[in-house]
Amino acid sequence: MDPTAPHRLRPDSLVVALGRPEGVGSPVNVALTLTSTYRAGGEIGYARDGNTTWAALEEALGALEGGRCVAFASGMAATAAVLETLPAGARVVASQVAYHGAHVLMRERAANGRLQVQLVDVTDVEAARASCAGAALLWLESPMNPLLGIADIAALSAAAHAEAAAVLVDSTLATPLRQLPLELGADLVLHSATKFIGGHSDLLLGAVVARDPQRADALVHRRQTDGSTPGILEAFLALRGLRTLAVRLDRAEQSAGELARRLTSHPAVARVRYPGLPGDPGHDLAREQMSGFGAMLAFETIGDADAAERVCECVELITHATSLGGVETLLERRARYPAEQAAGTPPTLIRLSVGIENVEDLWNDLSQALASIPVTAPRSPRPRRAAPETPAP
Repeated sequence: MDPTAPHRLRPDSLVVALGRPEGVGSPVNVALTLTSTYRAGGEIGYARDGNTTWAALEEALGALEGGRCVAFASGMAATAAVLETLPAGARVVASQVAYHGAHVLMRERAANGRLQVQLVDVTDVEAARASCAGAALLWLESPMNPLLGIADIAALSAAAHAEAAAVLVDSTLATPLRQLPLELGADLVLHSATKFIGGHSDLLLGAVVARDPQRADALVHRRQTDGSTPGILEAFLALRGLRTLAVRLDRAEQSAGELARRLTSHPAVARVRYPGLPGDPGHDLAREQMSGFGAMLAFETIGDADAAERVCECVELITHATSLGGVETLLERRARYPAEQAAGTPPTLIRLSVGIENVEDLWNDLSQALASIPVTAPRSPRPRRAAPETPAP
């Protein structure tokens, strides 16, 4: 179907309609094309060159974002592919607050001389503009993980382009249904499709959508050369997950807003970070560039890191685990990872990925877990658990 037709479908219809086979007698769903080899003479020569299952997902995501999509084996594979398209020695200016896996890839390339990397406070547009002088790429994330800050994509894109730098926005937390970075001036949009797009915590997949077809061609070359191709089953599951993204996100976002409001008045909570709250620093900007505030929030408990960790251990309905964007609500104290500590994540910050459970059941579970924190009486210290070695999503 042509999403640019005069009576273009709305996004919540597009996620259902895009990427389907057409024609009389065609199946309603795209098939799993399980092959590594193709007969000679066709458009696809080998499995690394393409697959009809990938193509359906890429068609859907590309149409939603307004560009050409290239799918990868994971969000990290997509991140690495973008960095590898840059020339040796290129400068990358990146947000200080972002998914730490991207920072790891950047630091490793900086350490071996492959790239130059500068981390900046992207909430300061003028400082970011000055940093972009001579840069090849400005790397943004909005909303930011895990502090839920909002970057001014339009202003930062204009500032970067004035210095001849390209702009990438990791829009994983927003999804194509809440934010369209290409329309705001960005050149590339990155998604960890593992998260909200897949939506069921059962796959690894990444995607980059490019405004310029030549940038997309360069990403396809990296995928073919580096072998970072998506799994066929994973692409199929991600496309199936996309079909319900609108209803899942609507439900989860509504619950996230309600939980954020209730947490602001809880005596064991010191701060709530959610752009949907009128008092949040990113609220006004999020209202301008997003069509909703998303299903992610973070809150800081009173007391110390052990108190916050105990809240995570006491939940019953909510799952204590890393990652985000699934139908189940997940929470985690992010500063338990050394990389998050180094990035300045508050020690008591708990990231909450809100799922589709009943909001009253979620609140009851949070309330009983927060009750583990003494609000008035001091608590005797307990031994800290060792931090995990490997950074998590």
